[in-house]
Amino acid sequence: MPNLFHRPRRVGCSVVIGETSPALAEISPVNPRLVIAMEAKKENQFQSFSRSVGRFGLHKKTVLIPEMNRIAAHLVAATLRGFGIQAKVLETYKRIDLGLEYTSGKECFPCQITLGDILYFVEKEKERLGEAFNPEDYLYFLPEAEGPCRFGMYNKYQRIVLDSFPGLDKLKIVSITSLDGYSFSGLLEGSQHQDFRKAGYLSLVIADLLDRLLWRIRPYEKEQGMADEFMEKSMHAMADILEAYGPKKKFDKALNKLEEIVEEGKGIINPHLPRKPLIGIVGEVFVRMHVQANHNLIRTLERFGAEVVNASLTEWVNFVSYVGYKNGTHGFRLNVKQLRLSPVGEHLKKIIGFKGELLYQELSQKKAYKKVRSIIDLEQDHKMSHLDHILQQLDLFSIVLGTEPCCGIAGIVEYARRGFNGVVNVYPFTCMLSLTTSAIVKPVVERLKIPFLDAPCDSSIQPGREAAIRTFMYQAYQHLRRNVKNRSHGKVCGS
Repeated sequence: MPNLFHRPRRVGCSVVIGETSPALAEISPVNPRLVIAMEAKKENQFQSFSRSVGRFGLHKKTVLIPEMNRIAAHLVAATLRGFGIQAKVLETYKRIDLGLEYTSGKECFPCQITLGDILYFVEKEKERLGEAFNPEDYLYFLPEAEGPCRFGMYNKYQRIVLDSFPGLDKLKIVSITSLDGYSFSGLLEGSQHQDFRKAGYLSLVIADLLDRLLWRIRPYEKEQGMADEFMEKSMHAMADILEAYGPKKKFDKALNKLEEIVEEGKGIINPHLPRKPLIGIVGEVFVRMHVQANHNLIRTLERFGAEVVNASLTEWVNFVSYVGYKNGTHGFRLNVKQLRLSPVGEHLKKIIGFKGELLYQELSQKKAYKKVRSIIDLEQDHKMSHLDHILQQLDLFSIVLGTEPCCGIAGIVEYARRGFNGVVNVYPFTCMLSLTTSAIVKPVVERLKIPFLDAPCDSSIQPGREAAIRTFMYQAYQHLRRNVKNRSHGKVCGS
């Protein structure tokens, strides 16, 4: 059976369509006829947004989860399966050319990656099932966020692209939003959404800890490849535990398994190797988490002698809850001051709801980190109130703006204060928010005397990238020699 999609040949910034079926030629977004058709169907598109993008029940559907972070995606999918949801992690970066073909180049790199992933899945599933393929059997999970980030528009744009293909208008996009702290209300039956919120958050915390364990042991492994092989096995073992015990809220089962994994992983470290320069990563959450999107940045840094700590995935979830709490507090005070009492109750509800979520999340995270750090010295995660304090103390940015520079700017300062030897800001090429981070922190890192590297990413190969990383790592080694006594940790064991 021929592929549903063809492979385009790119020349410069343009796309040369080759071996395109007449039907696809008609619907390709690079075709001017599609632009005209899209203009004529604006009203239908807005109806499509409300009808085919939003909250839909997950039961009796196959839920397709994009792989932003490999471990997190698989653990969340396993947790959903425990709740009776048929969840599947999409293969990623197999056909980035599809994502590039059906975008104009102005979109964010993660949008191109996720679009390529869903189109590749449809292509392979149609080949596998033939006439039995029914787009209505699937739900494509693609959350969104408020604010200036283009992330909030991914599901709308991808809805337009999917609608362009015959039958794919029936493949609905499930979206949760940062406005309500990524609540799963309406997606799962009854009170299941509250139980999944707890189990799902724990799966993210565990994914972060497994990643940090990998980054801690891989630079010092006794034999090359041991750490990766061990982590792949551990990921699947943990997925089985979360699927079996997550819905029952037997979280100690998962934490006990985590302890076993950490204890075993610690044995991979060669204790005779000296500690290496410690590099912290901040930036846009998708690109810094997605290995192919950032061109294996962590492995490249490790190849040139680094030990790396990436900002966590749960940092973003905690940040959303913290900003919701701060906005609720601000709205409550403003309306009381202006004697507008009708909105006060709504703001009070937000304060209680977001603060309760944040407290639960931070307590769950603290419990898991405490168990792991009693075995091996992994870096603690940032606490949102502490990052907020840094921004206020240095008068750099306001956390109530509710966007990524709040974490990135404060995170860089915190890395420097903890004794890290360098910081990398990784982000999609042209990302306004990460460029804001870069502009604000450059004079700050000069005062803090810590090496800093900007790492913008897109689908192209950057010829000067390796030279820049080598130069950065030379500076990091010099920083380590000058500040070896200020290192926040230096032992294999203990916290």
